Amino acid sequence: MKADIHPKNYRMVVFKDFSCDYAFLTRSCANTKQTIKWEDGNEYPLIQIEISNMSHPFFTGKMKFIDTAGRIDKFQKKFEKKLTTKK
Repeated sequence: MKADIHPKNYRMVVFKDFSCDYAFLTRSCANTKQTIKWEDGNEYPLIQIEISNMSHPFFTGKMKFIDTAGRIDKFQKKFEKKLTTKK
C-alpha cells in the first residue's frame, strides 16, 4: 500500500437524510459547520443529504416526490442576470 495517501482527519460524522428523517453515524472526513446530538449523548458533525437508501425508489420500491427546497427556482435566480443581459 502507498504511504500517506489517505486523509488524516477521519472522524465520526452523522449523515441525515432530511427527506425521510433517517440518520446514521459513520466515519468521514467531509467538512461541515453543523453539529447534532446523537443517541449516545455525544455531539457530532452533521452532513445533510437529500437521498439515501431509506428514501431512494430503487431500495424502497416506492416513487416519492422529494421537494428539494426549490432547486429549480434557485437555478433560475442564479442564471437570471445572465439570461437578461444577453437579450
